Amino acid sequence: MQATVYVLDLYKTGKMEAQDGKSEVMLAVVTEPQFTQHYREYLEKQQLLDRRHRVKQLPDGTIALPVVGETLSEQHLLALRQQGTPENICRLVHIPKPILSKKAQRCSPAQKLCQELQCLVESQGHMWSTELEKDLPRSWQRHGDLLLLSEDSFKDPHWKKLEPGLWKTVASALGGQRLAKRGRVSPGGTRTPKVILMLGDHGWVEHVDNGIRYTFDVTQSMFSFGNITEKLRVASMSCAGEVLVDLYAGIGYFTLPFLIHANAAFVHACEWDPHAAAALKKNLELNGVSDRCSIHLGDNRKLKLRSIANRVNLGLIPTSEEGWPIACQVLRQDTGGILHIHHNVESFPGKDLQLPSSSEAGQKEQIAARNSGRQTPAKVPKLEWRKWAEVVAARIRDLLLQLHGNPWETHILHIQPVKSYAPHVDHIVLDLDCRPLSYSGKGVEKAEKTCNQRPKV
Repeated sequence: MQATVYVLDLYKTGKMEAQDGKSEVMLAVVTEPQFTQHYREYLEKQQLLDRRHRVKQLPDGTIALPVVGETLSEQHLLALRQQGTPENICRLVHIPKPILSKKAQRCSPAQKLCQELQCLVESQGHMWSTELEKDLPRSWQRHGDLLLLSEDSFKDPHWKKLEPGLWKTVASALGGQRLAKRGRVSPGGTRTPKVILMLGDHGWVEHVDNGIRYTFDVTQSMFSFGNITEKLRVASMSCAGEVLVDLYAGIGYFTLPFLIHANAAFVHACEWDPHAAAALKKNLELNGVSDRCSIHLGDNRKLKLRSIANRVNLGLIPTSEEGWPIACQVLRQDTGGILHIHHNVESFPGKDLQLPSSSEAGQKEQIAARNSGRQTPAKVPKLEWRKWAEVVAARIRDLLLQLHGNPWETHILHIQPVKSYAPHVDHIVLDLDCRPLSYSGKGVEKAEKTCNQRPKV
């Protein structure tokens, strides 16, 4: 009986060492080779065998079988001793730097994370549970050596007890060195993400997208992977010689593709978040285009620019409506130009719908299509998109009339889906051609071509 007490004391001592983080250890039952199979069978039957680590032969010839320490009791140790002769070796030890089993080495990052955290929880003397497993992240973003976890993970109060070692374990399991966890995007025009740095000295990262280098601080600015199709479409446009105003530039999601791939002559980038503007400045320098862009920090509704833009990008969701008046103000008064208007539109489930042939906008699109030499699309994905676009076209005409005192014509060039924002809510972009009536028709063909190029990959 004395030997059994000694074994449990070893177990407690080793567990404290693991809490202090002095070494990575594996709890194991040690026995002689001839009793190994009996021990293994008993441990498997009692669900005590730790299959994440390899069985190890010690220098004295004994065999160490990895076990799940939290559920191992004194009764289990007594039962194991009875598997052999009274004088057989049976002790509980901690093996430093254990080797993962082949199966554990082949597991996915999510599986490895689960296994590592289960080991951490049990090494701290706590019970692993299905609730904790469900609280693990199922997806994450990788920005170099920084991993950005989703907001719906690690909500259980129990995780707080395992810090700071918890975040080192998570980063190591997922192959990173720094770790951050995001929350919901704050309301308001800046759309600042609520991101907390869990591990690391800073949140600056670099990301390469379609040959463009973006750097930003994940704790201050957001990077939307969901907008990749629209960035590719922008990159495919031909904007040579054009001046563009990007009313919601952020860190340069669209400013940079317009400059680098679409070859815009100059971009006026408006941004009122100083953190995003600082990242934008770095990104313009990184990509060697800072001489072709001017950053306007502050509320774009107070912008003093007038009649300079061939094209205006309004990349704000759920709506960019507050920017419509200033977009009309910066459009060239003599020739007009194109507005790229982002918006979240509510729609209903169902199949593609036929456009009404009596639609005034539909007839104009058919005429413009014939002039540009392309075939007229018989369908659009959702009728709600067209209805919204027609309302916007009418609103922009009214704004231009109020601003300039002479009538303008607006023409729907294209409606581009970007992504599904929520159930029955679509993020789309309207390409709207806006021309004073004295200039009407002269720029339609060019506008059609520049908005319907094949995206670069």
